[in-house]
Parts: sequence; structure tokens; C-alpha cells
Amino acid sequence: MDAYKVLIKPSALKELEAVPSKDRERVIRRIGRLAADPRPAGCEKLAGGERYRVRQEVYRVVYLIDDAVREVAIFKIGHRRDVYRD
Repeated sequence: MDAYKVLIKPSALKELEAVPSKDRERVIRRIGRLAADPRPAGCEKLAGGERYRVRQEVYRVVYLIDDAVREVAIFKIGHRRDVYRD
């Protein structure tokens, strides 16, 4: 099975830069693993759309999966208390 291409929106990249450096590396590794398995154990489909999320300690990565073109689009990264607010 081919790996998925992981795309990160510029706004999500900015949010990733705001994560403290000690946690940032773990979040980056978690995002990298989405290329091999976009629906890993522990991921959750969010209500109200086709969004998914994975947890990395107190941080959440919210993303969309496009199986037709094999892409994962990351559009929100943040602390659990803030990430679901629009």
C-alpha cells in the first residue's frame, strides 16, 4: 500500500510553531505517522463533517482524509482546550 501525502495548511504550520519545543517533536512524529496510516488506533471521526483527530498528549491534530488522491490535509493543531473552537 502506498503512503498518503501529508499536507499542512499554513495556518496549521503557524499553530505547530506555537507548540512548546519539548512537545513539538512528538507532534511532528505523530503527523508523520499519518502518512502510513491515516486512521490509526485512537483516531476519532469528529461530528459534523469528515474531520478526524488524533491526540498527542494534551495536543490535538485535526485533519481531513482524501482517499481518492491519497492525501491527508492537516488544518488545525493545538492544545485540547482550544483546538475545537472556531
